[in-house]
Amino acid sequence: MIRTVLIDDETDSIKILQKLLENYCPQVEVVGTAQGVETATTLIHAARPQLVFLDIEMMQGNAFDLLNRLQPINFQVIFVTAFDNYAIRAFKYSAVDYLLKPLDINRLVAAVEKVSGKFEKEDVLAQMKMLLENFGNIPVSAQKIAIPTLTGLSFTALGDIIRLEAKGGYTAICIVNKQQILATRTIKDYEDILPPNIFYRIHNSHIINLQKIKKYQKGRGGFVIMEDDSNIEVAIRRRDEFISRLMK
Repeated sequence: MIRTVLIDDETDSIKILQKLLENYCPQVEVVGTAQGVETATTLIHAARPQLVFLDIEMMQGNAFDLLNRLQPINFQVIFVTAFDNYAIRAFKYSAVDYLLKPLDINRLVAAVEKVSGKFEKEDVLAQMKMLLENFGNIPVSAQKIAIPTLTGLSFTALGDIIRLEAKGGYTAICIVNKQQILATRTIKDYEDILPPNIFYRIHNSHIINLQKIKKYQKGRGGFVIMEDDSNIEVAIRRRDEFISRLMK
């Protein structure tokens, strides 16, 4: 059983989530609920949960106030939120799971199954630290992203990524100093996650960091030379939009 705590400032939301967990996630044992930062802090210290469902807004502060109090984090977190795309992107960067209100049963079950797997304390600590940093007022290029690999998670700054290349159901992420990380996510996943003002998909198989281009050479679609000296073709159908992006 997964010892679980539910934190939400709305009593009805707690009741709904608890009922859904009872009906669809029998591996979850709810050991306590709380509605504010103060009561949640006391509850988590006492109950020592393995998993916390955490709403963003609550009494006496928000989820990040609570997480800062509880450092170092030694439990998994599934955020429950009605937040905007900026917040959701930060969750995706950190590879933490989140559920949107109103709750979808299939997403809930999938999220619980995900955290039921291998629990690496070091990864959780790094994920939470990164998430909290990314919600601070730091430039986007300095924000970090958690990259799932075959052996765990790799953490890198967005500004260190030069390009991404599709490798079937995987993605090769090329970063500075000629390093490469093989991610267990598709290139479409990264197209959805990465900030479009910095990253652009110039080809079905390639996403590039626009700040890491050394040269663009004309041709049918043309091609770019990146800082790692790779030559990447620009798809003909993307050429005009790509050039307009370069001129901004």
